[in-house]
Amino acid sequence: MGNRLSKIYTRTGDDGSTGLGDGSRVPKDSPRVAAYGTVDELNSAVGMVLASAGVPADVAEALTQVQHELFDLGGELCIPGMGMIQDADVERLERVLDGFNEPLPPLKDFILPGGGMAAACCHLARTVCRRAEREVIALARVEEVRPQAQRYLNRLSDLLFVLCRVLARASGHGEVLWQHERRRKPQG
Repeated sequence: MGNRLSKIYTRTGDDGSTGLGDGSRVPKDSPRVAAYGTVDELNSAVGMVLASAGVPADVAEALTQVQHELFDLGGELCIPGMGMIQDADVERLERVLDGFNEPLPPLKDFILPGGGMAAACCHLARTVCRRAEREVIALARVEEVRPQAQRYLNRLSDLLFVLCRVLARASGHGEVLWQHERRRKPQG
């Protein structure tokens, strides 16, 4: 590993710019910084799931691997031209997703965010993941982004949705279903 940070503040960003991993400087509100910043936020949201009580060991193992891959993805987005997320990472997510989804009953209704603390945190992570995906797509419109980054985030949001269901069931709260009939009260 390279140099460790011995001093946290540098004052170099006081002008509204930040340094990318390749040494170049860009505005802090650039699409690239927004994309890797949201991936960092997503990693923190996954950490909230992992910090919740009652997370089954297999879910914790899967999400810990995801955290490492999100750190890799953030690095890829921070260093233009870098490739860290591979097709194999996307394929692994698909296998993990299929494994968690297979025993679940078919989904017949929309699910509201909830179902216990871990499931609610996972729903939040899922929505941050969707935002990260949108930000990576926005970045790809103006700069080159490898397609694996977009595919990884797309698949991860699907996995997080399935894990929301798994966690809600594991908590004993169960899934919170949207009650669309509540609006269809007889008029009179």
